[in-house]
Amino acid sequence: MTSISRTLTRFRPAGSLYIFPAKHLVPTISFSSDARAISSVSEPSSTAPSPSQSADKQRGSRWSRWLLFLPGAITFGLGTWQIFRRQEKIKTLEFRQKRLQKEPLKFKEISPSSESLDSLEFQRAECKGVFDEEKSIYVGPRSRSISGVTENGHYLITPLMPNSGDPESVRSPVLVNRGWVPRSWKEKSLQVSEEEQQPSSKPPVVVQESKKSQWWRFWSRKPKHIEDEAPAITSIEVIGVVRGSEKPSIFVPANDPKSSQWFYVDVPAIAVACGLPENTLYIEDINENVNPSNPYPVPKDVNTLIRSSVMPQDHLNYTLTWYSLSAAVTFMAIKRLKQKKR
Repeated sequence: MTSISRTLTRFRPAGSLYIFPAKHLVPTISFSSDARAISSVSEPSSTAPSPSQSADKQRGSRWSRWLLFLPGAITFGLGTWQIFRRQEKIKTLEFRQKRLQKEPLKFKEISPSSESLDSLEFQRAECKGVFDEEKSIYVGPRSRSISGVTENGHYLITPLMPNSGDPESVRSPVLVNRGWVPRSWKEKSLQVSEEEQQPSSKPPVVVQESKKSQWWRFWSRKPKHIEDEAPAITSIEVIGVVRGSEKPSIFVPANDPKSSQWFYVDVPAIAVACGLPENTLYIEDINENVNPSNPYPVPKDVNTLIRSSVMPQDHLNYTLTWYSLSAAVTFMAIKRLKQKKR
Protein backbone atom coordinates (compact mmCIF):
# COMPACT_ATOMS: atom_id res chain seq x y z
CA MET A 1 0.00 0.00 0.00
CA THR A 2 2.86 2.44 0.70
CA SER A 3 4.48 1.78 -2.73
CA ILE A 4 1.19 2.43 -4.52
CA SER A 5 0.67 5.71 -2.72
CA ARG A 6 4.23 6.84 -3.63
CA THR A 7 3.70 6.16 -7.37
CA LEU A 8 0.43 8.01 -7.35
CA THR A 9 1.92 11.09 -5.81
CA ARG A 10 4.80 10.96 -8.36
CA PHE A 11 2.50 10.99 -11.42
CA ARG A 12 -0.15 13.29 -9.88
CA PRO A 13 0.23 16.90 -11.05
CA ALA A 14 0.56 19.59 -8.41
CA GLY A 15 -2.68 21.12 -7.30
CA SER A 16 -4.77 18.40 -8.89
CA LEU A 17 -6.89 15.82 -7.15
CA TYR A 18 -6.89 12.15 -8.02
CA ILE A 19 -10.10 10.34 -7.66
CA PHE A 20 -10.00 6.59 -7.22
CA PRO A 21 -12.64 4.49 -8.83
CA ALA A 22 -15.16 3.09 -6.50
CA LYS A 23 -14.08 -0.47 -7.24
CA HIS A 24 -10.55 0.17 -5.89
CA LEU A 25 -11.78 1.44 -2.52
CA VAL A 26 -11.32 -1.04 0.35
CA PRO A 27 -14.09 -0.83 2.91
CA THR A 28 -12.78 -0.51 6.48
CA ILE A 29 -14.61 -1.44 9.68
CA SER A 30 -14.46 0.87 12.67
CA PHE A 31 -14.08 -1.42 15.66
CA SER A 32 -13.87 1.44 18.08
CA SER A 33 -17.29 2.80 17.19
CA ASP A 34 -18.87 -0.69 17.37
CA ALA A 35 -17.23 -1.43 20.78
CA ARG A 36 -18.52 1.84 22.13
CA ALA A 37 -21.97 1.02 20.90
CA ILE A 38 -21.86 -2.44 22.49
CA SER A 39 -20.59 -1.06 25.78
CA SER A 40 -23.25 1.64 25.76
CA VAL A 41 -25.88 -1.03 25.31
CA SER A 42 -24.48 -3.40 27.95
CA GLU A 43 -23.77 -0.81 30.68
CA PRO A 44 -27.39 0.03 31.55
CA SER A 45 -28.23 -3.66 32.12
CA SER A 46 -25.31 -4.17 34.59
CA THR A 47 -25.59 -1.00 36.63
CA ALA A 48 -29.34 -0.76 37.05
CA PRO A 49 -30.56 -3.50 39.55
CA SER A 50 -33.87 -5.20 38.97
CA PRO A 51 -36.76 -4.81 41.48
CA SER A 52 -36.44 -8.48 42.56
CA GLN A 53 -32.75 -8.03 43.43
CA SER A 54 -33.42 -4.95 45.54
CA ALA A 55 -36.18 -6.79 47.42
CA ASP A 56 -33.85 -9.72 48.14
CA LYS A 57 -31.22 -7.35 49.53
CA GLN A 58 -33.76 -5.76 51.85
CA ARG A 59 -34.87 -9.18 53.10
CA GLY A 60 -31.26 -10.23 53.70
CA SER A 61 -30.55 -7.08 55.68
CA ARG A 62 -33.63 -7.68 57.84
CA TRP A 63 -32.62 -11.30 58.57
CA SER A 64 -29.08 -10.25 59.43
CA ARG A 65 -30.46 -7.75 61.96
CA TRP A 66 -32.62 -10.39 63.60
CA LEU A 67 -29.72 -12.86 63.72
CA LEU A 68 -27.68 -10.39 65.74
CA PHE A 69 -30.26 -10.64 68.55
CA LEU A 70 -30.56 -14.45 68.40
CA PRO A 71 -27.72 -15.25 70.91
CA GLY A 72 -29.20 -12.77 73.39
CA ALA A 73 -32.63 -14.39 73.12
CA ILE A 74 -31.20 -17.90 73.61
CA THR A 75 -29.19 -16.96 76.71
CA PHE A 76 -32.19 -15.12 78.15
CA GLY A 77 -34.31 -18.25 77.69
CA LEU A 78 -31.70 -20.40 79.43
CA GLY A 79 -31.66 -18.01 82.39
CA THR A 80 -35.45 -18.17 82.68
CA TRP A 81 -35.34 -21.98 82.50
CA GLN A 82 -32.92 -22.03 85.45
CA ILE A 83 -35.46 -20.08 87.52
CA PHE A 84 -38.09 -22.80 86.96
CA ARG A 85 -35.52 -25.50 87.70
CA ARG A 86 -34.69 -23.79 90.99
CA GLN A 87 -38.34 -23.76 92.07
CA GLU A 88 -38.73 -27.46 91.22
CA LYS A 89 -35.57 -28.36 93.18
CA ILE A 90 -36.79 -26.46 96.26
CA LYS A 91 -40.12 -28.31 96.21
CA THR A 92 -38.39 -31.68 95.76
CA LEU A 93 -36.01 -31.18 98.69
CA GLU A 94 -38.80 -29.91 100.95
CA PHE A 95 -40.90 -32.97 100.07
CA ARG A 96 -38.07 -35.32 100.96
CA GLN A 97 -37.38 -33.55 104.24
CA LYS A 98 -41.02 -33.76 105.33
CA ARG A 99 -41.16 -37.47 104.50
CA LEU A 100 -38.01 -38.20 106.48
CA GLN A 101 -39.40 -36.42 109.55
CA LYS A 102 -42.36 -38.81 109.78
CA GLU A 103 -42.51 -41.78 112.13
CA PRO A 104 -40.80 -44.94 110.80
CA LEU A 105 -43.05 -47.50 109.15
CA LYS A 106 -43.30 -51.09 110.39
CA PHE A 107 -42.77 -53.37 107.44
CA LYS A 108 -44.44 -56.32 109.11
CA GLU A 109 -47.74 -54.54 108.46
CA ILE A 110 -46.97 -53.57 104.87
CA SER A 111 -47.00 -55.78 101.79
CA PRO A 112 -45.90 -54.74 98.28
CA SER A 113 -49.44 -55.00 96.93
CA SER A 114 -51.06 -52.90 99.66
CA GLU A 115 -49.00 -49.73 99.19
CA SER A 116 -47.66 -48.04 96.09
CA LEU A 117 -44.10 -46.83 95.81
CA ASP A 118 -45.10 -43.18 95.35
CA SER A 119 -46.82 -43.11 98.72
CA LEU A 120 -43.87 -44.75 100.53
CA GLU A 121 -40.77 -43.30 98.88
CA PHE A 122 -38.42 -41.32 101.16
CA GLN A 123 -40.16 -42.56 104.30
CA ARG A 124 -38.25 -44.19 107.12
CA ALA A 125 -38.90 -47.89 107.64
CA GLU A 126 -38.02 -50.52 110.24
CA CYS A 127 -37.95 -54.18 109.33
CA LYS A 128 -36.61 -57.44 110.75
CA GLY A 129 -35.60 -60.59 108.98
CA VAL A 130 -32.69 -62.73 107.82
CA PHE A 131 -30.25 -61.78 105.05
CA ASP A 132 -29.89 -64.26 102.19
CA GLU A 133 -26.17 -63.73 101.55
CA GLU A 134 -26.07 -66.10 98.59
CA LYS A 135 -28.33 -63.82 96.56
CA SER A 136 -26.36 -60.63 97.19
CA ILE A 137 -25.86 -58.29 94.22
CA TYR A 138 -23.08 -55.72 93.74
CA VAL A 139 -23.98 -52.47 91.97
CA GLY A 140 -21.20 -50.24 90.76
CA PRO A 141 -18.50 -49.17 90.57
CA ARG A 142 -19.19 -46.43 93.13
CA SER A 143 -16.44 -44.24 94.55
CA ARG A 144 -16.12 -43.13 98.15
CA SER A 145 -13.85 -40.37 99.41
CA ILE A 146 -12.19 -40.83 102.82
CA SER A 147 -9.89 -38.03 104.07
CA GLY A 148 -9.28 -36.87 100.51
CA VAL A 149 -8.51 -40.38 99.23
CA THR A 150 -10.94 -41.85 96.68
CA GLU A 151 -11.57 -45.58 96.77
CA ASN A 152 -13.67 -47.58 94.32
CA GLY A 153 -16.25 -50.04 95.51
CA HIS A 154 -19.84 -51.22 95.09
CA TYR A 155 -23.25 -51.05 96.73
CA LEU A 156 -24.24 -54.33 98.36
CA ILE A 157 -27.91 -55.25 97.88
CA THR A 158 -29.16 -58.34 99.74
CA PRO A 159 -32.70 -59.76 100.10
CA LEU A 160 -34.09 -59.65 103.66
CA MET A 161 -36.15 -62.83 104.04
CA PRO A 162 -38.93 -63.52 106.60
CA ASN A 163 -38.00 -65.35 109.80
CA SER A 164 -40.69 -67.84 110.76
CA GLY A 165 -39.50 -67.91 114.37
CA ASP A 166 -39.89 -64.17 114.89
CA PRO A 167 -43.39 -62.64 115.02
CA GLU A 168 -41.90 -59.18 114.33
CA SER A 169 -40.33 -60.33 111.08
CA VAL A 170 -41.38 -59.08 107.65
CA ARG A 171 -44.10 -61.00 105.87
CA SER A 172 -42.59 -60.70 102.39
CA PRO A 173 -39.00 -60.34 101.18
CA VAL A 174 -37.44 -56.86 101.00
CA LEU A 175 -34.41 -55.73 99.00
CA VAL A 176 -31.96 -53.88 101.25
CA ASN A 177 -29.11 -51.68 100.06
CA ARG A 178 -26.76 -52.38 102.95
CA GLY A 179 -24.25 -49.71 101.87
CA TRP A 180 -20.82 -49.34 100.34
CA VAL A 181 -18.23 -52.13 100.34
CA PRO A 182 -14.70 -52.26 98.87
CA ARG A 183 -14.06 -53.82 95.49
CA SER A 184 -12.38 -56.82 97.14
CA TRP A 185 -15.75 -57.95 98.48
CA LYS A 186 -17.08 -58.57 94.99
CA GLU A 187 -13.89 -60.37 93.93
CA LYS A 188 -14.13 -62.72 96.92
CA SER A 189 -17.80 -63.47 96.26
CA LEU A 190 -17.03 -64.32 92.62
CA GLN A 191 -14.26 -66.70 93.73
CA VAL A 192 -16.58 -68.45 96.18
CA SER A 193 -19.32 -68.86 93.57
CA GLU A 194 -16.85 -70.32 91.06
CA GLU A 195 -15.56 -72.81 93.62
CA GLU A 196 -19.08 -73.92 94.47
CA GLN A 197 -19.91 -74.47 90.80
CA GLN A 198 -16.89 -76.74 90.27
CA PRO A 199 -17.67 -80.43 91.08
CA SER A 200 -15.69 -82.00 93.90
CA SER A 201 -13.07 -84.54 92.76
CA LYS A 202 -12.74 -86.24 96.16
CA PRO A 203 -14.59 -89.60 96.48
CA PRO A 204 -17.14 -89.90 99.26
CA VAL A 205 -15.80 -91.37 102.48
CA VAL A 206 -17.70 -94.43 103.69
CA VAL A 207 -17.42 -95.12 107.39
CA GLN A 208 -17.98 -98.75 108.36
CA GLU A 209 -18.88 -99.53 111.94
CA SER A 210 -17.28 -102.47 113.65
CA LYS A 211 -19.28 -105.42 114.95
CA LYS A 212 -18.35 -104.55 118.50
CA SER A 213 -19.82 -101.05 118.26
CA GLN A 214 -22.99 -102.47 116.74
CA TRP A 215 -23.34 -105.09 119.53
CA TRP A 216 -22.68 -102.49 122.22
CA ARG A 217 -25.32 -100.14 120.78
CA PHE A 218 -27.89 -102.93 120.73
CA TRP A 219 -27.31 -104.30 124.28
CA SER A 220 -26.59 -101.03 126.06
CA ARG A 221 -28.99 -100.41 128.93
CA LYS A 222 -28.71 -96.59 128.64
CA PRO A 223 -28.98 -95.68 125.01
CA LYS A 224 -28.22 -92.09 124.11
CA HIS A 225 -30.92 -90.34 122.17
CA ILE A 226 -29.44 -87.59 120.07
CA GLU A 227 -31.92 -84.99 118.94
CA ASP A 228 -30.96 -82.74 116.07
CA GLU A 229 -32.18 -79.37 117.10
CA ALA A 230 -31.84 -76.51 114.65
CA PRO A 231 -30.21 -73.46 116.22
CA ALA A 232 -32.48 -70.49 116.71
CA ILE A 233 -32.02 -67.87 113.97
CA THR A 234 -31.90 -64.33 115.27
CA SER A 235 -33.48 -61.65 113.17
CA ILE A 236 -31.54 -58.61 111.97
CA GLU A 237 -33.14 -55.20 112.39
CA VAL A 238 -32.75 -52.78 109.49
CA ILE A 239 -33.54 -49.07 109.65
CA GLY A 240 -33.72 -47.54 106.22
CA VAL A 241 -35.54 -45.33 103.73
CA VAL A 242 -37.85 -46.56 100.98
CA ARG A 243 -36.42 -45.77 97.57
CA GLY A 244 -37.11 -46.48 93.91
CA SER A 245 -35.00 -47.31 90.89
CA GLU A 246 -32.20 -45.02 89.76
CA LYS A 247 -32.43 -43.03 86.53
CA PRO A 248 -29.12 -43.57 84.73
CA SER A 249 -27.60 -41.01 82.39
CA ILE A 250 -26.83 -41.71 78.74
CA PHE A 251 -23.20 -42.44 79.65
CA VAL A 252 -24.04 -45.33 82.05
CA PRO A 253 -23.91 -48.78 80.39
CA ALA A 254 -26.91 -51.08 80.45
CA ASN A 255 -27.17 -53.76 83.14
CA ASP A 256 -26.28 -57.32 82.21
CA PRO A 257 -27.96 -59.72 84.69
CA LYS A 258 -26.55 -62.82 82.96
CA SER A 259 -22.97 -61.82 83.76
CA SER A 260 -23.90 -60.19 87.10
CA GLN A 261 -22.93 -56.73 85.86
CA TRP A 262 -25.09 -54.09 87.54
CA PHE A 263 -24.19 -50.44 86.87
CA TYR A 264 -27.30 -48.83 88.37
CA VAL A 265 -30.16 -49.82 90.67
CA ASP A 266 -33.09 -51.29 88.72
CA VAL A 267 -35.39 -52.64 91.42
CA PRO A 268 -37.67 -54.88 89.27
CA ALA A 269 -34.72 -56.41 87.40
CA ILE A 270 -32.72 -57.02 90.60
CA ALA A 271 -35.78 -58.59 92.25
CA VAL A 272 -36.24 -60.99 89.34
CA ALA A 273 -32.53 -61.87 89.41
CA CYS A 274 -32.91 -62.76 93.11
CA GLY A 275 -35.97 -64.90 92.44
CA LEU A 276 -38.39 -62.36 93.96
CA PRO A 277 -41.51 -60.62 92.56
CA GLU A 278 -41.01 -57.48 90.50
CA ASN A 279 -42.98 -55.34 92.98
CA THR A 280 -40.58 -56.13 95.84
CA LEU A 281 -39.94 -53.12 98.06
CA TYR A 282 -36.45 -51.63 98.15
CA ILE A 283 -34.92 -49.69 101.05
CA GLU A 284 -31.53 -48.10 101.70
CA ASP A 285 -29.94 -48.77 105.07
CA ILE A 286 -29.22 -45.56 107.05
CA ASN A 287 -28.37 -47.16 110.40
CA GLU A 288 -25.66 -45.05 112.02
CA ASN A 289 -24.73 -47.64 114.68
CA VAL A 290 -21.83 -49.24 112.83
CA ASN A 291 -19.70 -51.84 114.58
CA PRO A 292 -16.05 -50.57 114.56
CA SER A 293 -14.74 -54.13 114.34
CA ASN A 294 -16.84 -54.73 111.22
CA PRO A 295 -17.03 -51.37 109.40
CA TYR A 296 -18.37 -52.75 106.11
CA PRO A 297 -20.86 -52.32 104.60
CA VAL A 298 -20.97 -48.55 105.21
CA PRO A 299 -24.63 -47.40 105.36
CA LYS A 300 -25.75 -44.31 103.50
CA ASP A 301 -25.80 -40.94 105.20
CA VAL A 302 -29.37 -39.70 105.57
CA ASN A 303 -28.23 -36.15 104.79
CA THR A 304 -27.37 -37.19 101.24
CA LEU A 305 -31.09 -37.74 100.61
CA ILE A 306 -31.87 -34.04 101.16
CA ARG A 307 -28.96 -32.89 99.04
CA SER A 308 -28.53 -32.81 95.30
CA SER A 309 -25.66 -32.48 92.89
CA VAL A 310 -27.15 -29.14 91.81
CA MET A 311 -28.61 -27.22 94.74
CA PRO A 312 -31.05 -24.26 94.46
CA GLN A 313 -28.19 -21.81 95.05
CA ASP A 314 -26.38 -23.26 92.04
CA HIS A 315 -29.44 -22.69 89.86
CA LEU A 316 -29.52 -19.06 91.02
CA ASN A 317 -25.86 -18.63 90.04
CA TYR A 318 -26.58 -20.12 86.62
CA THR A 319 -29.50 -17.70 86.19
CA LEU A 320 -27.33 -14.67 86.87
CA THR A 321 -24.67 -15.96 84.49
CA TRP A 322 -27.09 -16.49 81.59
CA TYR A 323 -28.80 -13.14 82.10
CA SER A 324 -25.43 -11.35 82.15
CA LEU A 325 -24.43 -13.01 78.89
CA SER A 326 -27.77 -12.07 77.35
CA ALA A 327 -27.35 -8.41 78.32
CA ALA A 328 -23.79 -8.29 76.97
CA VAL A 329 -24.64 -9.93 73.64
CA THR A 330 -27.71 -7.70 73.13
CA PHE A 331 -25.66 -4.57 73.85
CA MET A 332 -23.09 -5.62 71.24
CA ALA A 333 -25.84 -6.23 68.67
CA ILE A 334 -27.37 -2.77 69.21
CA LYS A 335 -23.96 -1.13 68.92
CA ARG A 336 -23.31 -2.98 65.68
CA LEU A 337 -26.58 -1.77 64.13
CA LYS A 338 -25.81 1.85 65.05
CA GLN A 339 -22.48 1.62 63.23
CA LYS A 340 -24.18 0.33 60.07
CA LYS A 341 -26.64 3.24 60.02
CA ARG A 342 -23.80 5.77 60.10
